[in-house]
Amino acid sequence: MTPGTNGYQAYRRTQIETAPPEQLILMLYDGAIRFARNARRALEAGDKQKAHTELTRAQDVVSELIGSLDMEAGGELAANLYQLYRYMYQRLVQANIRKSVEPIDEVVQLMGELRDGWYEGVIQGKAQATQDRGPGG
Repeated sequence: MTPGTNGYQAYRRTQIETAPPEQLILMLYDGAIRFARNARRALEAGDKQKAHTELTRAQDVVSELIGSLDMEAGGELAANLYQLYRYMYQRLVQANIRKSVEPIDEVVQLMGELRDGWYEGVIQGKAQATQDRGPGG
C-alpha cells in the first residue's frame, strides 16, 4: 500500500456517503466508463486477468444502476433505462467471456451518452434552477 492510500480511500468514502443522489448516479456512470476502458486497455495488452477484474467491476456498477431505478415512480423512463442497463450488462458479460473489445466499445459509447445526458439534464439543470432563484432563493 502506498502512503496516502488510506487517506484517499477515506476521502472517497466520505465523498460518496455525502453526495446527493444525482451526483451518485453521475459517479456510477463515470466508474462504469473508467472500468470498461481499463478492461479494454488490459485486453489490448494481453492481460486477461486484469480485463476480467475490470469488466467485473463495470458489471457491478451497472448492477448498482439497475438497483437505483425506481420502477414505480420512474414510469416509462425507468423501464427503458432498465432495458438499456440490462443490455449493457449482457454486453459486458460477452466481452468477458469472449475477451473481445467490441462489446466494451459499445458499452462505453452508450454509457457516455447516458452520462452526458444525465449531466446536462439533471446536474446542470439543478444548478441553473438554483441560479435562477437568485440570492436567498
